[in-house]
Amino acid sequence: MEGSRLRKAVKIGAMAGLLAGCGAILDQTFDSRMMRIVADYPPEGQILDVGGVPVHAVVRGTGPDVVLIHGASGNTRDFTFDLVDRLADTYRVIVMDRPGLGYTGHTRAQYAQITATTSDTPAEQAELLSAAARQLGADAPLVVGQSYGGAVALAWALDQPLSGLVTLAAVSNVWPGPLDAIYRINGSRLGALTTVPLISAFAPRTRVDAAVEAIFAPNPVPPGYTEAIGAPLSLRPISLRANARQINTLKPIIATMVPRYGQITVPTEILHGDADTIVPLEIHSARLVDQIPGAHLTVLPGIGHMPHHAAPDAVVNAIGRAATRAGLR
Repeated sequence: MEGSRLRKAVKIGAMAGLLAGCGAILDQTFDSRMMRIVADYPPEGQILDVGGVPVHAVVRGTGPDVVLIHGASGNTRDFTFDLVDRLADTYRVIVMDRPGLGYTGHTRAQYAQITATTSDTPAEQAELLSAAARQLGADAPLVVGQSYGGAVALAWALDQPLSGLVTLAAVSNVWPGPLDAIYRINGSRLGALTTVPLISAFAPRTRVDAAVEAIFAPNPVPPGYTEAIGAPLSLRPISLRANARQINTLKPIIATMVPRYGQITVPTEILHGDADTIVPLEIHSARLVDQIPGAHLTVLPGIGHMPHHAAPDAVVNAIGRAATRAGLR
C-alpha cells in the first residue's frame, strides 16, 4: 500500500513538474514576442514608482483632477482612444493601468507567481492607484470607473480620499450563477500552466475581434478601436492570469462591499445601459442607486457595456454633474 501511494505521489509530482516546466518554457518562448508587443504598444505615459510597484499613468489636460479606471482585460488605451480628449480641455485627466494589466505591477509579489490563484483585490488596487494619484498631486480626485474598474472606484470611495464618484456599467452587486468556464479554468493552477500560454500563443485575430464585438454589443465597435487598444497586451500570459484571478475572486469581495455602500457620502453619478448583458443594469446599478445616499442613476436606452464609447456625451455630462456637485467647478 505504501509503495502504491509512493508511486502515485511520484507520478503526480512528475506531472506537476512537467506542466510547470512547459509553462515556464512557453513563457520564455514568449519573451521575443512580448518585446514586439511592447515595441508596438509602448507605455503611453510615465511609469511611477509607488512603494516599489511600477504604475503606468497617462496625464493630460488642466483643471480639476479626474481619474479614469478601466475594466477587465483593459489598459489606458481604452480611455485615451477617445474619452480623454473629450475631457482634457476641462480637467486634468489621469488614466492608470490597473495592477497586473498594461504596464502596472501587482500590489503583492505573490500575485505575480504563475500558480497563484488570487490577485489584487479592488481595495488593494484602489490603495495603489490612490497613492499613485497623490504622487501626481491629485489628493482627492473625482474617480470614474468602468465595469471591473467600477468596483475599484467603489473600493476607492470606501477607503481612499476622493471628491466625487462616477460609475460606468460598474460591477457593484452580487450576481447569480457561476462565471464563464474560461475564467475558472484560467484562474486555476492547472489553467495557468496550460490553457493560458496556449491562448496567448495561438488565439487568432478573428477570436479577438469576436470578443471585442461581444463586449460592445449591441453597439458597434468604433472604427480603429481594436487596433488602437493593444489587444496583444491583454493576451500576454501575465495579464491573462491576472485578469482571470481578479474576476474569479470578485464575487465574495463584492458581497463584503455592499453593506458598506451607505458610508459613501461624496456626490455619485451612476451610468448604465439597459442593453448591457455583461453587467446587467437590474442586478447592479439599479440596486446601487439605492445603496449610496444621494446617488443619481442615468439609464442609457439601447446602450451596452461600453457607454464611454457608445454614449460619450452622456459620460462627459455625468462627470460634469459630479464635478459641479463636488464644488470642483
